[in-house]
Amino acid sequence: KIDYVTGRRRFVVGRTIEVEGRGRYRFENCIVATGSVPALPPSLHLASSRLMDSTGALKLEDVPPRLLVVGGGYIGLEMGYVYAALGSKVTVVEMTDGLLPGCDRDLVLPLHKRLEKLFDRIYLKTKVAKLEETPQGIRATLEGEGVVDKQPVFERVLVAVGRRPNSRDIGLDKAGVAIDERGFIQVDERRRTTAERIYAIGDVAGEPMLAHKATYEGKIAVEVIAGEPAVYDARAVPAVVFTDPEVAWCGLTETEAQRTNREIKRVRFPWAGSGRAMTLDRTEGLTKLIVDPETDRVLGVGLVGAGAGEMIAEAMLAIEMAASARDLALTMHAHPTLSETIMEAAESLYGLGVHQMPAKR
Repeated sequence: KIDYVTGRRRFVVGRTIEVEGRGRYRFENCIVATGSVPALPPSLHLASSRLMDSTGALKLEDVPPRLLVVGGGYIGLEMGYVYAALGSKVTVVEMTDGLLPGCDRDLVLPLHKRLEKLFDRIYLKTKVAKLEETPQGIRATLEGEGVVDKQPVFERVLVAVGRRPNSRDIGLDKAGVAIDERGFIQVDERRRTTAERIYAIGDVAGEPMLAHKATYEGKIAVEVIAGEPAVYDARAVPAVVFTDPEVAWCGLTETEAQRTNREIKRVRFPWAGSGRAMTLDRTEGLTKLIVDPETDRVLGVGLVGAGAGEMIAEAMLAIEMAASARDLALTMHAHPTLSETIMEAAESLYGLGVHQMPAKR
């Protein structure tokens, strides 16, 4: 039997929650899955119906002629892509020196080239210093390199500079649930919080803030409550940017390896050598493997191209099963398919690639 109760809720004491207008409920076990909410920097606060976050962008009933997207991360690019495809003139402003900060640059490059044709403007190393309401729309004051119009006006402004855990004002302190300095609920490998019989999953329990990671954690928490010996032991979490082309990766990235001075072997297979990519006229893609230099174990995989998100599952399986690059190279793949590029990249590591010149030794 399940009682479905909606309303604003908060912990009041121990194992008791209060739902606004519904009264108090006592529980044996509780899973906190309150998610996250869009972050809005104080400098961008503006009392205007033209200013929106990603949630508002999904509810918009019109297509704005001019749209400013503040933030060049995956949310900003995905929403910007949708509205540009619908006819908006989209301007993206990103403070860092590249779109998708943290993602490997060779994976971002094909997407950036395509977005340059689709978007009206892409400004890097640029910040929005001020937003002002005008009769024509919101005037944005831009500060950065190469800005053509420093005070453009937009019918709508989307702020997509990140998300924060939805852990405020729900009485976690009353229940004895600890959070860290960023607001994430602290959990162990069984998703248990610091309070007995209270668990936390998803965005509120730590990064990465992805739906499939939350689902995975939810299963762990339920199994633990049921008395099963379940633990969160995922070796990697897949990430996909749903633009066109898509960008996907899992495991160790080249950027992270460089940051931590970790020794790796890297091999790339350009989709210009893929028969399937040629038939689709989408040869801008790239498949990359990050491999342990001593064991050839696959540590990470990066993809950019049409349908990259559908291909990342094979990469995840390889990482979870501790497969070597040779395992991938010796696994027969159907021809012609885009998934072949994973096999071809692995073959190239050993100088066995059929559709790519071997790397110089």
